[in-house]
Amino acid sequence: MATTSQDRQTKKSRIQVKEALKESVPVRESGEQPAHDRDVLRARIERRAYELYVKRGCRQGCALDDWLDAEREVLGR
Repeated sequence: MATTSQDRQTKKSRIQVKEALKESVPVRESGEQPAHDRDVLRARIERRAYELYVKRGCRQGCALDDWLDAEREVLGR
C-alpha cells in the first residue's frame, strides 16, 4: 500500500504534537522537580549570583564562583 503525501503529513503532524506535549508537560521521575519549580529555583540562583557579583565589585572572571556560591546558598548546602 503506497503512502500518500497527506498520510505522511498527518504522521509528521502527530509526531510534532507528541514532541510539543513532551516539552510542555513536566515529567516527574524519582526526585526530579517539575519544570516550573526548576525555573523558579534557577531564577533565585541567578538573582543571588548577580547580587554576589555586585557585592564583589562587579569583578570580571568570577562568574562561575558567583554561581556556585549562590547555588550553595539557595540550596542550603
